[in-house]
Amino acid sequence: MSKVWFITGAGSGIGAGTVRAALAAGDRVVATGRNLQKLRTAFAEAATGNLEILQLDVSDEAQASAAIDQALQKFGRIDVVLNNAGYGLIGNFEELATQEIERQFATNFWGVSHVMRAALPVMRKQRCGHIINMSSVAGVVGMKHCSAYGASKFAVEGLSLAVAEEVERFGIKVTAVEPGFFRTDLLDAANVQWPSHRVDDYAAAELGAQEMWSPYDGKQPGDPDKLGQVLVKLAGMEAPPRLFVAGADAIEVIAPAVQARLNAVHALEDLSKSTAGSF
Repeated sequence: MSKVWFITGAGSGIGAGTVRAALAAGDRVVATGRNLQKLRTAFAEAATGNLEILQLDVSDEAQASAAIDQALQKFGRIDVVLNNAGYGLIGNFEELATQEIERQFATNFWGVSHVMRAALPVMRKQRCGHIINMSSVAGVVGMKHCSAYGASKFAVEGLSLAVAEEVERFGIKVTAVEPGFFRTDLLDAANVQWPSHRVDDYAAAELGAQEMWSPYDGKQPGDPDKLGQVLVKLAGMEAPPRLFVAGADAIEVIAPAVQARLNAVHALEDLSKSTAGSF
């Protein structure tokens, strides 16, 4: 049976790759993004019968609710939501303004929350559905210059795992995907945001965030089209994973970090247990 997808940030990168993979699998897709022309250009050759394009800024809760309603009116159901919209605010924490961090969360975390809040009642009524939230290696491992971006992705992971516990009884699955470096627009000059000012102590000791990260743009090892195909496979599983690590580079970073955390748990196990009190 074909599925109906609702995909945010669908104009490029992993979002666009998933749109193409889902359509190739015979599924129907609601592709959303802030820039309608970018969406139309990306899917100019797609068969329009199975594809609906909608404008959506996920940071606007009312827009997210309206877009889910439009998707439901178009195709009658929503089987898979892919929360892919996001951008990177890259820089040392002390160099980031509070307003910049708030904007990062408005898209990367609250955008996911708004779409989930609008989609979950639909899936509960259906008694089935799958929500796939794009996290990041930076949502698992603390990374230099990624304090705000990583914090927003850690928050997505916490939200995903908690909601998965709440909605499983309704036949709804939730998966957080942790990609490594993929050739997306994350580091593209038109999308990435760098610190609003520099702190002298950091500037004297290291390359700036922009100088360190910009050279990776367009040279990341991961193929977003191939990840899109993998996400379609995950959506087809009866028991999809709650966490999925995407990319060999992601495995290389995440696996030792998880092991180090386990080591830390057991290293002071007796001290931890000593906190138990008597009644």
